[in-house]
Parts: sequence; C-alpha cells; structure tokens
Amino acid sequence: MALLGVVMVGMARGAPSPADQQVVRELAAREMVVTASQLESWRRAGLLPRHRRRGLGQGRGSVVDAVDPVVVESAAALARHHRQGRDRRLAVLEWFAEAGMPAQPGAVQVPEPPAGAVREALVWVLRGSLSQQLVQVARSAAGAGEEGGDALYAAAGRLIAAHPYRGAAHPALVRAALLADDDLPEGREFQGTVHLVAAIGLGAQEVGADALAEAFADWGMFGLTVEDWAQMLGAAERGEGPPVDWELLQRNADVLGPVGLASDEGLVRARTVLLGLQGFYAMYMMYGLFMPDTPGLAALRDLIDSWGIGPLLDHMISLNPSPRQFAESLTVCLEPLFDGLYEALMAQLAQDPYIFRIPGDTGAAGFMETWMSTLREQTAAAGERSGQ
Repeated sequence: MALLGVVMVGMARGAPSPADQQVVRELAAREMVVTASQLESWRRAGLLPRHRRRGLGQGRGSVVDAVDPVVVESAAALARHHRQGRDRRLAVLEWFAEAGMPAQPGAVQVPEPPAGAVREALVWVLRGSLSQQLVQVARSAAGAGEEGGDALYAAAGRLIAAHPYRGAAHPALVRAALLADDDLPEGREFQGTVHLVAAIGLGAQEVGADALAEAFADWGMFGLTVEDWAQMLGAAERGEGPPVDWELLQRNADVLGPVGLASDEGLVRARTVLLGLQGFYAMYMMYGLFMPDTPGLAALRDLIDSWGIGPLLDHMISLNPSPRQFAESLTVCLEPLFDGLYEALMAQLAQDPYIFRIPGDTGAAGFMETWMSTLREQTAAAGERSGQ
C-alpha cells in the first residue's frame, strides 16, 4: 500500500516518463542542461513531439520502446536557442535557420521545427518590423488630403531616421580605394524610401515621377540612375512610354500576405534561397577585402552586377542575422526575383565549381593562404604609410 501511495503521488505531480528522463540524460552528456518539466513545457507549446508508442494490444495500453531521435534532436535545438526570459518564437526562427544548414561530418541533421510554429514566429516578427510600421503609416494617410500627406512624410521620416542604415559601397570600389590608400567610398543611405512610403499611402501619381525616380535610384535598382528612372517614369506618366503597374508597389508593400499565402514547402524553399544568397553575397563583398580573384568568382560577381541587384542584396542580407533580420529576409526571398537570381547563380556555379582554386595552386588551402598573406601585406603597408 505504501508503494502504491508513492506511485500515486508521483503521478499527481506529473512525474517525468522514463523516455523523458533518458532525453535529459542524453542532453546532459552533451553539456546541455534541460529538465523534464522543460520538455513538457515545449511539448505543450507544440514545439516538441511526443515519443512514439507501441500498442500492447487487448486493452493493455502502450509502451515506448526507445527514445525517438527526433525528440532528442528537437530538444537539443530548443536548448541551444531558447533561454529563460527570451520569447520562444525567436528560438523557433533560429532553429528553422539552423535546420536549413547541412550537417557537419559525423553529426546528425537538425530536424525541422513544426511548420505552424515557424509561420507564427514569422508573422509575429513581421508585425513589429519597420517595414510594417511604414506601411501602416502610409495607409493611415490614404484619403486624408494634403494635411494627411504632410503628416505621412513627417511620420515616415521620423521612423526612417530612428533606424538609420547606410548600405555598403560596391566591392570593386572598396578594393580600389584600399589599394590606393584613399578614403573608403560611402554607401547608400536610402533616404528616398520616404517617397515609396508616400506612394503606398497617397498613390504614385500624387507623389510624382521625379520623387519616385529619386527613391528607386537610392535603392540602386537595376543599376539605373536618377535620370534614367525620371526619363522612364516621366514618359509613362505622359503616356509616351510603357505604363507602370503601380499596383505591384501596393502588393509588395504587404509583408504579411506572402507568409500567409506561402505553403510549408514554400517557406523551406525561401530559406534555401536566403541561405544560398548569403553565401553568394559573402563572396561578392569579400572581393573588396582582398579576397583572391578567380574566373569562377569573377563570373558570379558579374552575374550579380548584370542583374543590377547588388544594392538590394546588401540591404536584405546579413552574414550573421538576428532572428528578426532572418524573418524579414526570408519573407523577401519568397519573391520570384530572388528565387530566379539564386537559380542563375547556382547554374553559374555548376559551370565552374572550383571557385576557390587559384590557377596553378593546390585548391582551397592555397586560396586561403594567399588571402591571408595578402591581408598581412596590406596591413603592413598601411602601417608603414601611417608611420606606425
């Protein structure tokens, strides 16, 4: 009877199952401190699957034969990214990003987090993003007349000023400046963004072709200058050129809609595109920091430049993104433009996969040694010029 009482008390307190106890031990062996109550909390939140059970038949219940590796690896991912006081949704986004990376040799592939949790985390981040705040400001001014337009410009200007951002200069210009010991060229400030915000709220016709030309040129879109944009938009405004589909601007302003419409597979594809573009962007920008050039790397850079999309990549790609940056960039990668760029870059890479092999050298090791040697030489030369 005493033993029965102990068992009943343990059940009432929600005693951890032997399977969960095994998970705790396995994670402890990896120096991860996780409790059975944490496992159950993650399970209640829909983040951790239950152990697979086998029925005993004839009403005798079921039993867990072995700890499910998916449960262990999912709990390990949560342990890496979730900590007390931090919103679980940020941990889910980091987990989702990690699951898209190839496993290291000898390591187990990180399982995917629940798709519903990923979508919930994305929507939560996007609702608080600067992009969404600007869209809300723009749409609140719709139909409010001249005073509403003035208020829109003032509010959008304050939001943009509160989140200053200067893009990086073209890597070729950076490299040339460093070699010549000149001042580094300044990147873009994206000040014309306020005109795009105004166009969302007031309409493109109200903002005018000249202001929108400034905005598009600010973003460096397709390598066109202010004059190029002004000429094209002005001709369209006067009916002398192809019409502009301004509805496209309205549709692209909606940062929440694409996530809601994307399938689970679509979100995974966007992650593939984003992680791939991160790698290509790194190779593109590292040229400015004396990375050795090879025909394959030059071809990849030329392809990005031919698309005129380098400044957009610079704005959306971070090599070490926060979960919030990851969420916003992932949403952008749902667009066919970036999917197409990724496919074009992958096709180019397939034509010349030995991008880190200097002609006459041994491969990636020689490439890195050449790069490090160049950096040491340039650092020493800069020190001599400054008298240090």
